[in-house]
Amino acid sequence: MARPPKPRRVEFMPEVTVFKPVGMPMRQLEEVVLSVEELEALRLKDLEGLEQEECAERMNISRPTFQRVLASSRHKVADALIGGKVLRVEGGHYRLAVRRFQCRECREEFSLPFGTGQRGIDLLCPACGAQAVHRIDHGGHGFGRQPWGRRLDETEGEQ
Repeated sequence: MARPPKPRRVEFMPEVTVFKPVGMPMRQLEEVVLSVEELEALRLKDLEGLEQEECAERMNISRPTFQRVLASSRHKVADALIGGKVLRVEGGHYRLAVRRFQCRECREEFSLPFGTGQRGIDLLCPACGAQAVHRIDHGGHGFGRQPWGRRLDETEGEQ
């Protein structure tokens, strides 16, 4: 019996999740489903241009596992493009990475997902409205060789 896969760390959730060829109704097209972690592998490697080792660390998986996820995602995207199929991004086994903040005024703690475009210095405390917010996760910076995503609640972002 194979062991269950551990959730992969994902920093980005797409707003657009369906891509289809123009001029054809969806009911006439085949569909290819790309998981959220497969999209994250494409984003890290092909869009950000990171090395596979760094991509694997950021997703909290081994390098061989990252290579398999990346190969699968590239195959699916090529199949959809070449075959004129609908590409849908959904599902998978992942946890959405979050950034944790604390207000210096009222000590309120709150979290925001990565990729919102908001920086800690621009944030207002949701409890008191003060602009005295600082990061409290991973030494305040969220990078380096930290155990990404392990501090999340068991139910948060799991699919």
